[in-house]
Amino acid sequence: MSLLAPSMEGSIVRLPEIVSLKRKYKAYLYLDEAHSIGAVGATGRGVVEYFGMNPDDVDVLMGTFTKSFGAAGGYIAGKKDLVDFLRTHSHSAVYATSMCPPVAEQIIRAMKCLMGLDGTTQGLQRVQKLGKNTRYFRRRLHEMGFIVYGNDDSPVVPLLLYMPGKIGAFARRGLGEAVLNALDELGDFLQLKYSRYSKSAHPELYEETRFELED
Repeated sequence: MSLLAPSMEGSIVRLPEIVSLKRKYKAYLYLDEAHSIGAVGATGRGVVEYFGMNPDDVDVLMGTFTKSFGAAGGYIAGKKDLVDFLRTHSHSAVYATSMCPPVAEQIIRAMKCLMGLDGTTQGLQRVQKLGKNTRYFRRRLHEMGFIVYGNDDSPVVPLLLYMPGKIGAFARRGLGEAVLNALDELGDFLQLKYSRYSKSAHPELYEETRFELED
């Protein structure tokens, strides 16, 4: 079975239950941590750390270096026999070019920062700050009246617009403004606050009948 954690919907996989199913049915588990490695867990080690589990419970761990590590490429982690097989038989590895030294060094430096091997606590502080900002961002959006999906600890925060025609206007109006203030204003201007639990701070904007943006 293959799992994405967290997904683009901001959900964090219920890994303990999945591992129990894997053991029961003797399945192989492939975990995609593209959005969680370096961002989820007490020290940024991903969803396995988030649940306090053993990495050996997952057969194949996959992640990207393009997000938390600020580089390029990705990784596959697992038992040595598996990694050796992929290196020999995977077309993406056999026919790919080698990673350039500056990119490899960037990844190594980012890993050392996260692990505290650079002699500082910057990596840990950034992971903790991201978690704090994530929870604050989600809470404020909910209070403003938006509908937001996903787990409270997920750094992926999907805000539902529902109407594709408003996406372009939403993106253009959001440029150059502070995020929460911009979202609060845009939510009223484009009538995007579908939550039943909060009232608008700008009710006068709902009297607008045209939502075309000036050039």
